[in-house]
Amino acid sequence: MTKIDGFDYHRLPVDGDIALNVATGGAGSPIVLLHGFPQTHLIWRHVAADLAADHQVIVPDLRGYGASDKPADLDGQTYSKRRMAQDVVNLARVLGHDRFALAGHDRGGLVAFRAGLDHPEAVTHLAPIDMLPTADMWEVMNGVAGVIGFHLHLMAQPPGLPERLIGAAPEAFFGYFLDAWTRDPAAIPADVRAAYLSASREAVTSIVADYRASAGVDREHDLADRAAGRRLRMPVTVLQQDWSSVVPYDAVALWGAWAADLEHQTITTGHFVAEEDPGLVAGALRALLGRG
Repeated sequence: MTKIDGFDYHRLPVDGDIALNVATGGAGSPIVLLHGFPQTHLIWRHVAADLAADHQVIVPDLRGYGASDKPADLDGQTYSKRRMAQDVVNLARVLGHDRFALAGHDRGGLVAFRAGLDHPEAVTHLAPIDMLPTADMWEVMNGVAGVIGFHLHLMAQPPGLPERLIGAAPEAFFGYFLDAWTRDPAAIPADVRAAYLSASREAVTSIVADYRASAGVDREHDLADRAAGRRLRMPVTVLQQDWSSVVPYDAVALWGAWAADLEHQTITTGHFVAEEDPGLVAGALRALLGRG
């Protein structure tokens, strides 16, 4: 298994008999880094090594991804971002931390966002990277704008068809996103790309369940929080591509509705910013940790 150099690896329990694969390194105030689709904790390999100079860096594979456990989704709740956010809080506690900073990319950003809303006593600083909260995402993916998110609609379908279609050609499906969403192909070297594809091929069912939850229970949770006026109470930094040419929306206004203490930065890399410009991400996270 490809690993982050200099980090220790553990399997740690977070929910009953469910355990996560976790890399840890460094010492100091803790920060948890969450990966997205179709990747693993390895997306953070450069940023984690940088931050480990003065922080304890905690880098798990999300439930259902990588080398973490992949429980069956029997009730439509197993891969809710609420359940996955609780994994993160439980993981930090297992490692001795009641409070921690949290950054999440893509799917990991959804988990981080939910953790910030559900656990403000635990999350001190929050950095969602190149994603939108679930309810907002479904609202802006209208008309032809939905074409760029075709996978969201495919994996939202009831169990059966998405798993069969993706399982028939997993490397073509997952590899498409690694290629289409990257501006600098050299940012994902061959061995890391192979690790992502191997991990995703073994996780088709759980990845689909993760996405299916976003069309159901995750959206319901966001809508309920919006109606109740719940907001993120910690300093928030959002790093995001300019999607306005294909998905028209006011990013700053959208995020401002969720976070009062907000820094929004438009990035010029591809989607996988932590690999394409790790210095930018590490610098933004250090600046975030200096606020509040």
